[in-house]
Amino acid sequence: MFKKKNIYEGLNLLDLKPVRTFEFVIQDDYKVTLLIPKFRDKILGKYLQPIIKKKFFKVKLDTLGSFVWLNCDGQTTVRELAEKLKKQFGDAAEPADERVARFIQQLYRGDCITFNI
Repeated sequence: MFKKKNIYEGLNLLDLKPVRTFEFVIQDDYKVTLLIPKFRDKILGKYLQPIIKKKFFKVKLDTLGSFVWLNCDGQTTVRELAEKLKKQFGDAAEPADERVARFIQQLYRGDCITFNI
């Protein structure tokens, strides 16, 4: 249908600072569950969101994804996120730069994050 316009085209992904846009819940094992509203459209959301029982899609993240999500604070660059991931998880996170970059791209495509420059 419509392709999302990338307003960050031409910028280095590793220098951008991701910011979370959705609510989330932290489980007992420090894994994150994203709460993505079923209706993100203003008109549909205003009228349909209050009458449905389950208002959110729940997306459960693994340990590495949860770590990255919790560090998307708008102050930390993607490059720094990859370094933190390497430091925290060692070889289990390799190749950390590529892994974090792909995960951040997926979150951006799903409107789960925006970027501070």
